[in-house]
Amino acid sequence: MLVGHKDPDPGGSEERFDHADYNQVVGAHDFDHGTPKSRALAASYPRLYGRAASSGKGKRRVGVVVPLEEKSVDRLIEPLTALVATDMERVNQTILSRTGSDVAMIPEVANHLISSGGKRLRPILTVATAGLCSYRGAGHVKLAAAVEFMHTATLLHDDVVDGSEMRRGKKAARILWGNEASVLVGDFLLGQAFKMMVEVGSLPCLEVLSNAACVIAEGEVMQLSAAKDTETTEDAYLEVIRAKTAALFAAACEVGPILAARPKAEIAACRAYGVNLGVAFQLIDDALDYGGQAAKLGKNLGDDFREGKITLPVVLSFRRGTEAERDFWRRTLERGEIAEGDLEHAFATMRKHRALEDTVDRARHYGAMARDALELFPPSPWKYALIDAVEFAVGRAH
Repeated sequence: MLVGHKDPDPGGSEERFDHADYNQVVGAHDFDHGTPKSRALAASYPRLYGRAASSGKGKRRVGVVVPLEEKSVDRLIEPLTALVATDMERVNQTILSRTGSDVAMIPEVANHLISSGGKRLRPILTVATAGLCSYRGAGHVKLAAAVEFMHTATLLHDDVVDGSEMRRGKKAARILWGNEASVLVGDFLLGQAFKMMVEVGSLPCLEVLSNAACVIAEGEVMQLSAAKDTETTEDAYLEVIRAKTAALFAAACEVGPILAARPKAEIAACRAYGVNLGVAFQLIDDALDYGGQAAKLGKNLGDDFREGKITLPVVLSFRRGTEAERDFWRRTLERGEIAEGDLEHAFATMRKHRALEDTVDRARHYGAMARDALELFPPSPWKYALIDAVEFAVGRAH
């Protein structure tokens, strides 16, 4: 917690931190180390708030790092959601208007998933990178809505391919309306997404997002062809998630600077941020499926195991395991012969080989690369909020 303290100075004018400075949670990395105490926070203050701290005799600035409660990881995304709040209202209005159809089942199925409480991180990134690059138009709103429609369509299709029963804590659309309706409504949303891209009128943005749609589909097929293959390598798995997950993160972050007509270096930096954030985000999801909480996941713990998905924790456990342990993975994931107690055995095997910890470590590595990509940009609230978004994505594992 950031604490402001001023020694009593009866002869001087009253000066104190304004209300916006109260109760700001910061990490140890936000403070300068090895400097005299009186300068420690002063040097870091612009990093935290984008303005210089006042200095003066008799004033001390004290930084106290307190343990974060489990729920406090969500606070890390709050600066970003606050910055994009106005634009995201417009995005949400656009989403609701574009799910309308005379065919009653289309809005029913679409809104079942769209209104189910997701954080809408991908469209938020589109709005935020546009803000980072000082875009002043309105095109980013439709592109952000298009990104959300693309994401929702992939979820509807994924649930059919995977045979999933839950999504975001609710019954999957395929359970309520059937596989056919889920696939067709996903196709409708993709069509609406491309209509909005055309309306924005930016051919480069259309190229980026349409290319992402192709790469995502390729990633789905890659995953399908590698399904239940316990011999999958780490490199092969990372290639799948770069296509399936990171491609849309990258595109969501790239279209903002394109709209703002920023230099190629800044466009590439935003894309690199999105790619690495996307990989980190998916790796944490992989770890959470074996070590998280069902209420937070929005699905049943161990769904990846029951569906025979080969994720990084499995890849690492299989590679490091004994022959008997490899036979366990072959039986459960390749042949689908899952008996009572097998999920708990999978947990124990992963703990034995540090598969979850190492998956999180790899996510941290990609998170660091996402942060580094933003170093090209000057200090701003947008930049620091996007950095905090990386901490949020990785911090979900704790």
